[in-house]
Amino acid sequence: FAEDEDEYSFHVSRYRPEELQKLASRTKFTRKEIQLMYRGFKQECPTGMVDEEAFKHIFSQFFPQGDATNYAHYVFNTIKQKQTGKISFEDFLGILSKVSRGSVQEKMQWIFGLYDLNGDGLISKAEMIDVVSSIYEMLGRATNPLVDDSTAKDHVEKIFHQIDTNKDGVVTIEELMEWCSRDEHFLKSLDTLDTIL
Repeated sequence: FAEDEDEYSFHVSRYRPEELQKLASRTKFTRKEIQLMYRGFKQECPTGMVDEEAFKHIFSQFFPQGDATNYAHYVFNTIKQKQTGKISFEDFLGILSKVSRGSVQEKMQWIFGLYDLNGDGLISKAEMIDVVSSIYEMLGRATNPLVDDSTAKDHVEKIFHQIDTNKDGVVTIEELMEWCSRDEHFLKSLDTLDTIL
């Protein structure tokens, strides 16, 4: 019954102007943008909470030409609440604000968290290969030339030693930021994370 109650309260609740103002002041979105996103979120997630399976389903709609399952799993882990294992609208909005409109540092922290799969504050080569492989799987037929299982490994082998400047076999957030700040192409690609609504 509690779940039904949650679903019902999410259906009937709308953000009042003062709540919208609070969300707008905590994020880098306008009230109008938040209303638009809330509408879309509510449509996809009538209960107001997204579990991992629903998140994967939503994600796969954006990448129909590949398999987004693994990448969606990694992204979900950067957003989910530890206690519930789900994502609320506020969680979703907060992370979207950082990734699309945040500073270079905020974007880099999120990217680092995405690759740091075990949360130990370091990225190993194996972790990087797992995430890069999931990106190739997600892009699927859209990659040109087509990629196979060894492509991700080859790609990581090529760049890992460039990022790991002290050659200790792991990448810290400082090393990642240092490498990215030297790569103009990468910095430009960070700008494309901004969402136009």
